[in-house]
Amino acid sequence: MVSCKTMTDEAYIRRTLALAARARGMTSPNPMVGALLIKNGKVISEGYHKKAGAPHAEVIAIDKAEQRAKGSSLYVSLEPCCHKDKRTPPCTQKIISSGIRKVIVSMKDPNPKVAGKGVEELQKAGIQVITGILEEKARELNEAYIKHVTSGLPFVIMKVAMTLDGKIATPEGESKWITGGKARIAVHRLRGSVDAIMTGIGTVKADDPQLTCRTGRLKDPLRIVIDPLLETKTDARVLSCPPETIIVTRRADAGLNRSPGWKKRRELLEGKGARIIEYEGERLDPAWLMKELGRLGIVSVLVEGGSSLNSSCLESGIVDKVMFFIAPKIIGGRESFTSVGGKTFRRLDEAFMLRDTKIRRFGEDFLIEGYIRK
Repeated sequence: MVSCKTMTDEAYIRRTLALAARARGMTSPNPMVGALLIKNGKVISEGYHKKAGAPHAEVIAIDKAEQRAKGSSLYVSLEPCCHKDKRTPPCTQKIISSGIRKVIVSMKDPNPKVAGKGVEELQKAGIQVITGILEEKARELNEAYIKHVTSGLPFVIMKVAMTLDGKIATPEGESKWITGGKARIAVHRLRGSVDAIMTGIGTVKADDPQLTCRTGRLKDPLRIVIDPLLETKTDARVLSCPPETIIVTRRADAGLNRSPGWKKRRELLEGKGARIIEYEGERLDPAWLMKELGRLGIVSVLVEGGSSLNSSCLESGIVDKVMFFIAPKIIGGRESFTSVGGKTFRRLDEAFMLRDTKIRRFGEDFLIEGYIRK
């Protein structure tokens, strides 16, 4: 039987997670964090980290409480930071000097610069610390941050909009709009939650998308275009608005077939603000690209491509999560484009398997999401 105290702690931690989620898409490369102070059974202040470089959640809550913070309990969704290698002072010192008597933490910070050191510092100062309440939910909230800070690689989501029979476009390439308005709004919010969107040159040539987040409050992500032959036009809409677009292409001196105007096209694209990343060999290795993007500080990537890019990403093992928006339509036809191309599995037990699947509804459309079993 769960005690009343445990249920109260869980309720307060749920509140910190809800506060943290308000800044979804705004804090990268930092995690989302929420905090609140409790005294005599009442919430006296709360706060959340709004963006990188801004005050941390604990600091906001303590500053709001002022002298009332003394003797209170701090609930926070992530272990307070204790290092100085950042733009803001360590939260542990702020907590200690404020006179807080108890700290309840949902999860320890996997950042090697913290990783339990924040908890130890608080305990050495005589503050009681409890950890691990609703830890799985806290990990899910900051799954992209956790992967990047522990591996240096971005968290990769593959998004697909398709019909009931798995088609993403008609034989003529028509794909607007497979899903309805509510599903498209959800996709724009998803775009606003990631650092970058990755697509292929085929999608750019066929649809000329902007790949922006049109929800108002959320920021637009970087765009990454896989373009082996450097076919992106200088008037492509992916180049028409900030932030920058990264074009991934083959090396010019790799002995591959290049048109005489390749160097000039590169200069023109760079003049439009594009960043060019070159790879060696006949085909791009998505795993290599993720390492390069991780070095650039890109924490999360949303793949919005066609069947070839989708299959390449899955087969290379870079995909962490998939989100399939399914419209109640049937296109049919062997010539229609399928959501995932690439090789065919001969046995069902060889297929990509999902775990922790969820189903949601957006208008007439359904979203099935889950994590790739590694």
